[in-house]
Amino acid sequence: MADETETRTAPGASSAEVRRLVERAQQGDRQALEELYLLHFDRIYSYLHMSVGNRHDAEDLTTQTFLKMLESIGRFRWQSAPFSAWLFRIAHNLAMDHFRARRRWQPEEDVPEPAGEEEPSAELAAMQSLGRQSMLELIENLSHEQQQVLTLKFVFNFPNADVATILNKTEGAIKSLQHRALVSLQKQLEQSAS
Repeated sequence: MADETETRTAPGASSAEVRRLVERAQQGDRQALEELYLLHFDRIYSYLHMSVGNRHDAEDLTTQTFLKMLESIGRFRWQSAPFSAWLFRIAHNLAMDHFRARRRWQPEEDVPEPAGEEEPSAELAAMQSLGRQSMLELIENLSHEQQQVLTLKFVFNFPNADVATILNKTEGAIKSLQHRALVSLQKQLEQSAS
């Protein structure tokens, strides 16, 4: 599964190619580091721009992300999550440090996964009713963590396990945040329709 995710998250490179690039980069191959940078730059920058909301901070954080990648690539180990999830985790941690420094948001507490799916129709209706652009506009009214989950899942197409890795949460917490966010979006749609 990590191989499929890696292919999906690094357009233009197969999972085997990314694996070889990482191995070469870990041995100090500068060209491999540059290729990893080029493969992931656009998605990391887009994620950070959506997270922090302005180009200047997103550029700074993107630079910091790749500097941290350069410093830490020797410690990277292939586990259940792909290389791109590791890189997004670095970007996410830097964005959180950025917010903590500015005290712009208060994190939600981890909430246990809801028992059963009492409102699956709200999730399905929200996803069916929203196009990508309108979703991006509506999620601005959600909590920061809910925005992060929806962005990683529906804009960057990460599965729950990778989102959990990136955000350092359990899969249950990710599912809960997603569920609450989609229910909230459905309520926003119903209010705007009436």
